[in-house]
Amino acid sequence: MAWQCTGGMWQIVTTTRGVPVAKRIAIVEDEAAIRDNYAAAFRREGYEVEPYDARGSALQAFEARLPDLVVIDINLKDDVEGGFELCRELRARAAELPIIFLTARDSEFDAVSGLRLGADDYLTKDISLPHLMARVAALFRRLDAMQKPHSKENRITRGDLEIDTDRMTILWQNQAVGLTLTEFWLVHAMARYPGHVKNRQQLMDAAQAVLDDNTITSHIKRIRRKFVAIDAGFDAIETVYGMGYRWLAD
Repeated sequence: MAWQCTGGMWQIVTTTRGVPVAKRIAIVEDEAAIRDNYAAAFRREGYEVEPYDARGSALQAFEARLPDLVVIDINLKDDVEGGFELCRELRARAAELPIIFLTARDSEFDAVSGLRLGADDYLTKDISLPHLMARVAALFRRLDAMQKPHSKENRITRGDLEIDTDRMTILWQNQAVGLTLTEFWLVHAMARYPGHVKNRQQLMDAAQAVLDDNTITSHIKRIRRKFVAIDAGFDAIETVYGMGYRWLAD
């Protein structure tokens, strides 16, 4: 799989003359030791890796060819918000390019900013390497699934909600809801059994992530905002105080 620019549009190419294209991950990280550590871990998993230490050098390389996934730190040398700017520029070029923030900045404000700019995931550097590899693999599975025909067997419909678990996409009133990977699984966990309360541990298990209470609350708020942007009257997610959250039955 690779990104190729044709007629000014970036498109995914999965094979070259019948031979699968290896997945390429770009790491934009200004600390050499950290960059090399992540690069080695990805190579052990069979990925090709392109390391960069600054926004400028990464963008220059991406002009010719986009990677299949980008891992970005926020602080890039003297460019304190460089990662955010890079994310914005990449998202404008390719709407489906997987983007992960991997940073030491763990504030709620930074996480919200990164996700609003279109990142698929926001992770902090205390994440374990196996967990990081799992998140990357999940993003690639979603991208691969989006290239396949729809399968009715792997769809969930709840009124105005449609969930495609093959493509990991969600529609509300026939409009795509731009959810991150974590948000997708949180909605899936609630909507799969409408009316059932999902506690925080169950939601963490569904998202395959370790999230504290405040982070889960923030995810739910962002999910609601994304649905409300499509439907101002959206109220399908109910907070059950002291217990968790549930998707209201039709």
